[in-house]
Amino acid sequence: MGVRGKVRMSVSVMKAAMKEMRRSVTYMPRPGDGAPRGVTLIPGDGIGPLVTNAVEQVMEAMHAPLYFEKYEVHGDMRRVPEEVLDSIRKNKVCLKGGLRTPVGGGVSSLNVQLRKDLDLYASLVNCFNLPGLPTRHDNVDIVVIRENTEGEYSGLEHEVVPGVVESLKVMSKFCSERIAKYAFEYAYLNNRKKVTAVHKANIMKLADGLFLESCRQVATKYPGIKYNEIIVDNCCMQLVSKPEQFDVMVTPNLYGNLVANTAAGIAGGTGVMPGGNVGADHAVFEQGASAGNVGKEKQVEQKKANPVALLLSSAMMLRHLQFPSFADRLETAVKRVISEGKYMTKDLGGDSTTQQVVDAVIANLD
Repeated sequence: MGVRGKVRMSVSVMKAAMKEMRRSVTYMPRPGDGAPRGVTLIPGDGIGPLVTNAVEQVMEAMHAPLYFEKYEVHGDMRRVPEEVLDSIRKNKVCLKGGLRTPVGGGVSSLNVQLRKDLDLYASLVNCFNLPGLPTRHDNVDIVVIRENTEGEYSGLEHEVVPGVVESLKVMSKFCSERIAKYAFEYAYLNNRKKVTAVHKANIMKLADGLFLESCRQVATKYPGIKYNEIIVDNCCMQLVSKPEQFDVMVTPNLYGNLVANTAAGIAGGTGVMPGGNVGADHAVFEQGASAGNVGKEKQVEQKKANPVALLLSSAMMLRHLQFPSFADRLETAVKRVISEGKYMTKDLGGDSTTQQVVDAVIANLD
């Protein structure tokens, strides 16, 4: 046997040994941990059915210990049907595609309704560089944690006199404190080093001032985590010029929407960023940035929607359900497909269909 043959053989032996070493770690589940879990599934509008079907296929290929209860919900409905809310309350976990939100016309967003009805007070979007996906900035790994139930999204608007509308921004100490606690707990449990509070307290001294005061009080209980503050307009500038300075960001409702979408654009686009909305009892996982964005009609017709964001969101869901090995397998497979660069949808510079990406992910599952 030649030198090259011996080298190849030794490399394969090392890989096999490393695989065995990884397997030697013992995980002790609680009795019943492996029982299949029910998950409410809302395909939604636009590209929603395409990308949720992608998740269904991958879960089936992995033999993931869950099953879906599927419901038709659309953005032009007046309310989320009660049977859907009952399903989420029973299962405690939901996966959803985007729901179209009509602009104007007095029809409220079902995405916002769902968060309020289930008290999903924390929105979490993870924006990070994916190997193989070229971006202007490297070393981006930002978690945006957004208060999800009040602020400008309270929906308290009325016409005072014809041509004059008053819109109320509601901020409470209770909601500000609990989102701050969630952000610091997340940082502590995930070995994050810094939490940045985003605000506009220089102008909205009472509302954003209350939010800042709450963040400062909570920060004193986590001395191992660095805390700083930034005004939202300066934050946007810093994000596009030096995003690697941010770690965990905690924000009121409206700012979080803007900051999360900006961070997602910097790290590779809304089509690849995972996210979820969580409360004390329930969690809804969806595309992280522009979750209400249902895509363009052409994407739906050509079946070329990017499923990566929802696949990564479903990996977050698996981790939430305490199935970490399935989450790891899915994330690894998705990252391999992106790294290889052969099957990419149009938003990532390729021309692949949703199904081609799904097939590639399934082929890369260990």
